[in-house]
Amino acid sequence: MTSVTISVNGTSQARQVEPRLLLVHFLRETLGLTGTHVGCDTSQCGACTVLLDGEAVKSCSLFAVQADGRSVTTIEGLAKDGKLHPMQEGFWEKHGLQCGFCTPGMIISACQILERNPNPSEAEIRRGLEGNMCRCTGYANIVKAVQHAAGNMADRGAR
Repeated sequence: MTSVTISVNGTSQARQVEPRLLLVHFLRETLGLTGTHVGCDTSQCGACTVLLDGEAVKSCSLFAVQADGRSVTTIEGLAKDGKLHPMQEGFWEKHGLQCGFCTPGMIISACQILERNPNPSEAEIRRGLEGNMCRCTGYANIVKAVQHAAGNMADRGAR
């Protein structure tokens, strides 16, 4: 067993873990944060995407020990004081989901897109979401949701 201390959604989490425990399993099984989904186990689908020190990463491709001393934000950590993050609102308002399985990873990745470029074109959004697979929506409403969130975030002066 190895000791890790990871800031998850702003709360320090100190645990003993097996060195081979994947970050996605640490979040889901150890911490009970089941919003981060396990989709493919091969880092192809993006359902497990989280922010690690502000960068979108696939948590099925990292060990929990690699996040030791670092900061992780999951889909649960985006909402503040009971209010959805503008990106979550965008997906709700523009119907950017169907089954919802890919949605947490899509939202996390989309947040990084807007962090890097607050006013992306449709092509830039599509390119930024390339590592996330959706089997239901055809991506049209996902792109609209990101554009909607970009507008709302610009209006609010938020990031």
